[in-house]
Amino acid sequence: MGRRSVAVGAVIAMTTALVACGSDDGPPTLTWYINPDDGGQAAIAARCTDEADGQYRVVTSLLPREASAQREQLARRLAAKDSSIDLMSLDPPFIPEFAEAGFLAEIPDDVAAAVTEDVVQGAIDGATWKDELVAIPFWANTQILWYRKSVAEAAGLDPENEPVTWDDVIDAARDQDKYIGAQGVRAEALTVWINALVESAGGQIIENPDEPVEDIRLGIESDAGRAAADIMSTIGREGLGGPGFSNQDEGLSMFQFQSDRGSFMVNWPFVWAATNAAVDEGNVDQEVLDDIGWALYPAMSSDQPARPPYGGINIGIGTHTDHLDEALAAVQCLVSPENQAFYFVNDGNPAAHTAAYEDPDVQATFPMADVIRDSLEAAAPRPQTPYYNEVSTGLQNTWHPPGSVRPESSPETATDLIVAVLRGERLL
Repeated sequence: MGRRSVAVGAVIAMTTALVACGSDDGPPTLTWYINPDDGGQAAIAARCTDEADGQYRVVTSLLPREASAQREQLARRLAAKDSSIDLMSLDPPFIPEFAEAGFLAEIPDDVAAAVTEDVVQGAIDGATWKDELVAIPFWANTQILWYRKSVAEAAGLDPENEPVTWDDVIDAARDQDKYIGAQGVRAEALTVWINALVESAGGQIIENPDEPVEDIRLGIESDAGRAAADIMSTIGREGLGGPGFSNQDEGLSMFQFQSDRGSFMVNWPFVWAATNAAVDEGNVDQEVLDDIGWALYPAMSSDQPARPPYGGINIGIGTHTDHLDEALAAVQCLVSPENQAFYFVNDGNPAAHTAAYEDPDVQATFPMADVIRDSLEAAAPRPQTPYYNEVSTGLQNTWHPPGSVRPESSPETATDLIVAVLRGERLL
């Protein structure tokens, strides 16, 4: 076990001990329900407990690994008015549902102003519902364009200095008999890709997300939706995504990108740390790492900026907490720029606060940090709706496999299915 693992284990043991040793006579113990990570959230909880100087303690409780299971567990307990959920790490697509259900405590204006100052716009958008901040931006993820410098140079492209379009990427892969890395698997990753394509083409999957379900208008059956379908169809139909593209997730697309036929790939920042680790382990040649460049997500056209994917985690405060004042104080500590920079370096999860990107350790660990920050400023959240699960599953059911997608029919097919499901006329 390495020194870092020992340190993380000690932090987790310490936070667990705090739970066991807590008493009614001591400061309030705040329970923060967290998604699995490399120990960073537990470490931040311990840091904020120290900084609170006896005002409160923060301990962590681990949620399941799958986002859908996290949602289910939290929703079930919040519906039962469980007061033990003081703080919770939330996947952005679930925030509107939780807000509509009254599961999230109101955030005072002064706290909202403090936790959104100098925060990337994509993270603010993802934590907002009906023009109100309902969760606190913590870490923010985005996809960028990873490329093999040798392939880009052979294609006459300079992604570092000039915007690249999906047509540029497709033409380069065709001409050089290379594979494009994207996520064609029938899973949430496919919805992420569809949404980014539609948003980058100037559209939205849902045009009026905060309206009642019977009034929701979908924007898939549009020029933007057809343009998105055309890109996905071309890559799938022509085999440009490589063998098994319809089952390719983030990890498989990274492995393909690292191979001799890698060219361009859209993927999350974890790629950098994972590739460096593979080089250290002798599984990837140093020449491959040296050949990797990064740039902003591909645009749909040269005259319209891309809207990259947005992901990450925001922190919600449970509406039934018995310690609202302490939770509001604690969450401001948890998301401080210093703690976000710490989390970025130690767990590889990009910060929502722009100041964290100036941290020397962040810059040294992630040489593409500035590109990640710029991407997050332009990023578009996935459809914000209490009915996100129905929308996402409907897209996955009708736009998969990618090679079967057709611009002239798939947007209409998806619209018909999703609308029917929302109206209770069909089941997924």
